[in-house]
Amino acid sequence: MKAAHYITIASAITLTALLYRGANTIPPAKKQGPEQRPAAGGMPQGPNTMKAASFDSLLAASKMLLPKTAADSVKTIENELTATRDSSRMAVVFLRLSGVWNRAKFPVVANYFNSKAAKLENSGKNLTFAGQIFLQLMEEENSPSVQIWEAQQAVSCLEQSLKVDSTNEDTKLGLATAYIEGTGEPMRGVMLLRSITNEKPNDIPANMLLGRMSLQSGQNDKAVKRFETVLSQEPKNTEAMFFLARAYEGLGNKKKAIELLEQCKKLVDKPEFSKEIDQHLSTLK
Repeated sequence: MKAAHYITIASAITLTALLYRGANTIPPAKKQGPEQRPAAGGMPQGPNTMKAASFDSLLAASKMLLPKTAADSVKTIENELTATRDSSRMAVVFLRLSGVWNRAKFPVVANYFNSKAAKLENSGKNLTFAGQIFLQLMEEENSPSVQIWEAQQAVSCLEQSLKVDSTNEDTKLGLATAYIEGTGEPMRGVMLLRSITNEKPNDIPANMLLGRMSLQSGQNDKAVKRFETVLSQEPKNTEAMFFLARAYEGLGNKKKAIELLEQCKKLVDKPEFSKEIDQHLSTLK
């Protein structure tokens, strides 16, 4: 990606966050330090070279923070798990262990054990649910190495889920997101998204993701087509409207960009968002 594209994305981050609080369908991009891989909307530049965090390390660190009652419960269930051999029984024990960690407010560890149960059950629904939780945790995580681990966990769950049900669109969208934003394998994500749009050319979530990828990689003409496809079905989709304005701006069509931003501002009707839009509009006029 060219430096100019990074500048475009950076200038959009604040506005996107404000738009997200108003009304949208896809989480906004997060600010990143120079050492971080793009996450949650940033366009990866290739496979990650950073080493993923170790779950054993995450678990050990989390155990040090557990209240005594919860720690005792964890130890008891772990001992039970060690003595269990039947896979169906193990799934039940993993869910109990997940529940203890969840009540203690350790969502990363809790979802890991939840995913272990889902894998043993081989339930497409539960695997997709666990994978989507890992994606959400990845969005909220500050540590790049933990983000990579969470992305890998999401991929593991969602890939297994697709083997159970290869037609589940939610699973495909989640897996595409994990590839694009977590593992740095954008083309694998693109292939999944295109498999959706090949069958359903007007699919809104797939077109939104493909549009954002096109926008972030400087392919503004392709982004315009994607976001216009969305707006043809949802004329008041303010997220698509906002990104379409950015795409037109990238193509040099300031008049169209201004028109869309003004319309977006009216629909969102949030003072903070309007202020940011007005500041940006002043640079276009």
